Amino acid sequence: MHKTAGWEFPLPRTHTGMLLGNGTMGAMVWGEGQILRVTLGQADLWDHRGGMPWTEKQNFVAIRRCLEANDEAGLRSLFVTTTEKVEGQPPRPSVIPVGRVELDLGKGASLVSGSLCYETGLITITYLKNNKKTTLQITMHMEKNLIGISGAGLGKISINDCPAWDTLNGQLEKISFEAPVRKSEKTVGGWAQPMPVNDGIAVYHEICGNTILLTTARGKDADASWAAASLIAASVKKGGFEALTKTVAKWWKSYWKQSPELELPNEKLQFLYQYGMFKFAGLTRPGAIAATLQGPWIEEYQLPPWSSDYHFNINVQMCYWPSYRGNALDHLMPLFDLVLGWEETLKDNAKKFVGVEDGRLLPHAVDDRCMCMGSFWTGTIDHACTAWVAQMMYDYAVFKPDMKFLKEKAYPFMVGTMKVFAAMMEKKPNGKYHLPVSVSPEYGGANMDAWGANSSFQLAAIHKLCENLMAAAKSLKVKADPVWEDIHANLPKASIFGEGDSAHIGLWDGKDLEESHRHHSHLGGMYPFDSIDVNDPEWTMTVARSIDHWVGMGMGRWSGWCMPWASILHSRMGNGRMAELTLEIWKRVFTNEGQGTLHDVNFPGLSLLGKSAASSIMCAEGRRGEIMQMDAGMGATGAIMEMLVQSQRGVLYVMRGVPIDWPTCSFKGVRAEGGVLVDGKAEKGRAVSVTLRPESAARVMLANPFGGTVKVKVKGGKDEVKKGDILTLNLKSGQTVQLLPA
Repeated sequence: MHKTAGWEFPLPRTHTGMLLGNGTMGAMVWGEGQILRVTLGQADLWDHRGGMPWTEKQNFVAIRRCLEANDEAGLRSLFVTTTEKVEGQPPRPSVIPVGRVELDLGKGASLVSGSLCYETGLITITYLKNNKKTTLQITMHMEKNLIGISGAGLGKISINDCPAWDTLNGQLEKISFEAPVRKSEKTVGGWAQPMPVNDGIAVYHEICGNTILLTTARGKDADASWAAASLIAASVKKGGFEALTKTVAKWWKSYWKQSPELELPNEKLQFLYQYGMFKFAGLTRPGAIAATLQGPWIEEYQLPPWSSDYHFNINVQMCYWPSYRGNALDHLMPLFDLVLGWEETLKDNAKKFVGVEDGRLLPHAVDDRCMCMGSFWTGTIDHACTAWVAQMMYDYAVFKPDMKFLKEKAYPFMVGTMKVFAAMMEKKPNGKYHLPVSVSPEYGGANMDAWGANSSFQLAAIHKLCENLMAAAKSLKVKADPVWEDIHANLPKASIFGEGDSAHIGLWDGKDLEESHRHHSHLGGMYPFDSIDVNDPEWTMTVARSIDHWVGMGMGRWSGWCMPWASILHSRMGNGRMAELTLEIWKRVFTNEGQGTLHDVNFPGLSLLGKSAASSIMCAEGRRGEIMQMDAGMGATGAIMEMLVQSQRGVLYVMRGVPIDWPTCSFKGVRAEGGVLVDGKAEKGRAVSVTLRPESAARVMLANPFGGTVKVKVKGGKDEVKKGDILTLNLKSGQTVQLLPA
């Protein structure tokens, strides 16, 4: 494992900072000159006011009637939010910023560099003071909201408190927040920020010798939150900074022991993977808060874009891509617990929308109580959001494998999801199914023409759901609903635009991809839903033409998270060089000088999202500010593993996405379906060794990684020779099977 990463100061803005996180609390470490800043965020600090509950009038029949009649006023009236323009109230729920603390290292000090040790979760800051190099160290407890900062002379420095209240220019006051209660004593300081409705938060810091303990805690009022924060500090004060670092290092040792080890010849991708897996742990720690758009890393100078909410039309899913191949399945539990905890709300949504009992319907953007965030009607009715979460649950049960979770959690959720889709479809006299109203995520925004029949994204989601339901029923030995097979056999797999040699996948019936678009949703049958076999002669050329058409539309309106998705699409086509280049472009264009992951481009010329040639010459007030989201960074981490190990239509491919000009690469412990860990090595873009290590008995269909005769070496068993494009391997629990070119 590459053990450290480095940063050079100045790090002049919040989102250029080095990150520490434990899933609930986040820290961004940045600054310049003699001032070191630590911006604090809290993933669960929700102001729950505002939003739009699902109502009876938002039913499928009424929505369809308005769309088919082009009745825009009628449609808008179905999605009215009563809190949109109420004085003193926010229009929708939002995570609230916390603030920052500033450490003044003293006159003559100058920050030089920072390094992060992945193995221990320890940041070391180097600065010059009176021409002498000095260091301080920063660590975060992984199960308590506590940061320790230690270094010679820290007991004498001054600490400046900067609550978000001070930097938000009255935004909190406008929505009925009160000013924070500040504390300042000889060795103790901080503030408590009350909330209008929800529990407030306190930031507490205490100087203990040459160590600063920095904590956050929530409580009903300022005194309660302050008392809770001080107790957290007291719980580690006796052991000191050394004991704290040992506790943190122990947590990280356990985490890295389960994580895949990758050795890549591309230093950029190696960094993206290593730092990505580090951030992934800080975003999704088991027992903490389910990952939102920004996780625990909330800037102090603005209310977070899109409220740092849960976007289920790709963003949440992408945040969790590293869970599967990255052998971190337990990190999915906070998300599953959250969504399954909304069961009654999801059932109520489904009943109001299509009139079914025991259905499940998840809107695309919600807070942590499943409150709809606004009146974006196309997102609200995008039922592929629910199907995608259902797929995540099924994949978890298959990757682990976990039959208990499948039976008790995933399968009922999948069945409920399918009930809503079935109610939305019509069956024609010829027996074919038709989805009369559907959307392709965010294409056309919320315009009256942003819909059509048989959206390819929705069709792919339905087919994957049908397949998963039938496979789950077989595994659980329960009777499958015959309608699933009927739909699977009689629903189009995609909406095809054009005919003959020009036929390719469109967005919905009669609608082609007419512009660069940030969602590659019409290609969802390739990924994430894997409902179309790109190796099937019936589909090979159609898919190839679809990829060519998509490439022709360009990246001009892409956001950061588009790039990892695109990389995976290229990997699945065996185009490893483009998969690699796409991630390199993302790192260059969609990250800042501190490796912060951006929604918008960092400079004009590639995409118009955020910066264009025109906006680059506008005054500063005319530009969109820096927007950080975690989805793209996590997506890039997952995409790198997909280059090495991927599955298509039940067949395991090893190193399908490795560039042919890589001199060598190796990996160990990438997880595959069935609880199989995969090791591999390639030279000059071709596999030279593949090892399978099943944790339980598994039957693996492996695409021949060598293209010829294969020697199968079974540790403690009998070796054999296999041939063919697809190798069938029946593996026993705990067995090690190595494959080599004969």
